[in-house]
Amino acid sequence: MGIVKNNVTKHTARLINIFLVVFVDMTGFGLIMPLLPYYAEQFNATPFEIGLLVASFAAASLLGAPLMGRLSDRYGRRPVLLLSVVGTFIGYLFLGFAPPIGHILASLFTSHAVNAFTIGTIFFGRIIDGLTAGNISVAQAYISDVTDEVDRSRGLGVIGSAFGLGFIIGPAVGGLLSQGGYSHPSFAAAILAFVNLISIFFFLPESLTDERRALIMHQHPPSVTYKALATAIRRPKVGPLLLLRFFIMLAYTGFWSDFALFAQSKLKLNMQSTGLVMAYIGFYSVLVQGVGIGLLTRRFKDNTIIITSLWLLFIGLVGWSLTSNLPVMLLVILPLAGGAWTLNTILTSAITKAVQPDEIGGMLGISAASDSTTRMVAPAFAGFMLGNNGAWELGMVSASLILLTILFAYWRILLVNEPVEPKPADL
Repeated sequence: MGIVKNNVTKHTARLINIFLVVFVDMTGFGLIMPLLPYYAEQFNATPFEIGLLVASFAAASLLGAPLMGRLSDRYGRRPVLLLSVVGTFIGYLFLGFAPPIGHILASLFTSHAVNAFTIGTIFFGRIIDGLTAGNISVAQAYISDVTDEVDRSRGLGVIGSAFGLGFIIGPAVGGLLSQGGYSHPSFAAAILAFVNLISIFFFLPESLTDERRALIMHQHPPSVTYKALATAIRRPKVGPLLLLRFFIMLAYTGFWSDFALFAQSKLKLNMQSTGLVMAYIGFYSVLVQGVGIGLLTRRFKDNTIIITSLWLLFIGLVGWSLTSNLPVMLLVILPLAGGAWTLNTILTSAITKAVQPDEIGGMLGISAASDSTTRMVAPAFAGFMLGNNGAWELGMVSASLILLTILFAYWRILLVNEPVEPKPADL
């Protein structure tokens, strides 16, 4: 009885620790998320360039996240989380120091290009952060290490609730800090990243056991390339899940990644108001992922939750395309964000259940690479359309993509209930 109690206590402590890691990380991210359009606009960036700025982080993540996932399989979750947070810390420093760095570079080369050098520094900071991205996918692998299949969806909901809480506090605080200057939220985010680094180093134990690491070390790791992604997509069970996630992220990312730009250009909100709206979205996501996911998974099968959430996302995207004021937008967010957040958690859980235990970190890295592809393409496309007053067109294109995804889900979703498939020989 005492052993069982100790195991439960140890399990709870680990979940609390990883919750705090993700919470602090996402609070820092939330500090700068509403900042980018307003910050970049100071230096004459166009909406399309702002979209590219958001996409630059994703493009770098496309290279970094899968590698982080595989490294965490080989060397443990804790050291990779440390490396990732170091990159985040450095990236935020470049973001905060972008104006003085821009002036220094301009004085060395051409004084007429201060804005260009400043924007370039902002891009560089986001790329550094992106190259070491992988916090979330490695945290998800950590949860998979310390939970069984029954509790995994609820465990991953812990990450979702930490993500949401970070977006309650981060954007609201970032909006307040921005009143003293747009660099201030970046420096605050850097301080949080440093605190996270200390917290992981001293308080987060390794979740990958010696036995499991030894098993992985004696196998050939999958190459973290598009070939590995193509191989994964051809697998009969995990492949449809990865494709489903890709289409959902492609449609939703255009809304989420450029929401601050949408709020600025369409709803005419300042940064403080945008931060409060994003905090509202964060609070709602905590309810969905921290409470709702647990209730749903106890009463319904994953397939039922996936199909229902897809329809909610479709309705929300249609509503977004028709939104012209803030009160309506606050209502539209309910099905839109609720459906997307639920799908994110349930599909991640389903992917971890569809592969062998020693593949989880690598497969989550591949999933993160797929997500990064959508975050690379969608923000630039959305920024271009929003810059040409295309909110209606963008919303309808995204809704149409989800409608096609619903048809795909009805066609392939039954594969989710198959037993875990063996790992292909070429992996």
